[in-house]
Amino acid sequence: MSFASDIVQAAWVTGLLALTTTAILLVASPPLSWWIARTGSRWRAPVEALVALPLVLPPTVLGFYLLLAMAPSGPLGAMAQALAGAPLAFTFAGLVIGSIIYSLPFVTGPLASAFRTTDGHLLEAAASLGVAPAVRFLRLVLPMHRKALVAAGVLGFAHTVGEFGIVLMIGGNIPGETRVLSIALFDRVEMLDYAGAHVIAAALLVFSLVVLTFTYRWLRLP
Repeated sequence: MSFASDIVQAAWVTGLLALTTTAILLVASPPLSWWIARTGSRWRAPVEALVALPLVLPPTVLGFYLLLAMAPSGPLGAMAQALAGAPLAFTFAGLVIGSIIYSLPFVTGPLASAFRTTDGHLLEAAASLGVAPAVRFLRLVLPMHRKALVAAGVLGFAHTVGEFGIVLMIGGNIPGETRVLSIALFDRVEMLDYAGAHVIAAALLVFSLVVLTFTYRWLRLP
C-alpha cells in the first residue's frame, strides 16, 4: 500500500472513530454530568472520581484491563460472543467502547462545570408550572448551555483523534479496522521514515491547534 493510501485509510478510520465516539458521548454525558453537578448523593464523589480516572491513569493500564474485559473469556467479550457471535477485542466496535471510556471525562467535565452555574430559580419556576424534570432538562438546561455542549463535543472529538496507548492495547494495528493516524505515525517512526512521520505529525499538530483555537473563541462569544 502506498503512503498516500495508507494515510487516507488511517484518516478515515480515525475520523469515523472520533465521530462515533463523540456522538455517543454527547447523548450519554449530559444526563451523567447533570447528576454529578446537581446531586447531593454520597455516591457523587466516587462516581466523579471513576469518570475522571482516565485523566490520571496511564492509557496502557486502562487498555490492559479493557483488553481483559473484551477477551473471549472476559465479561464484555463473552457478552459480544453471545449476542453477536463476534469478538470484541481488536475490532472497531471494541475501539469505540475504549474510546468512549477514555474520552468520557473530556466531555463530562466541561458539561458538569457548566451545569453547576444553572439558574436554579428558572428551574423552580418551570417546576411550579408542572414541567416534567426531563422536559426541563431538554428544553431549558441544554439550550442554556449550548456553548458548553459544543465545546465538550469538540474536545471529545479531538481527544479521540489523538488516542494512541489505549488504541494500541485493545485495537492493535489492523489496516482499515483499527489502524488510526497515531498508530500510522508510530509505524513510520519505527520504519525510520521520518519524512512520512513529519507529514502525519504536522497534520495532527495543526488539527489540534485549530480545534483548541475554535474552542476558546467559541467559549468567549457573547
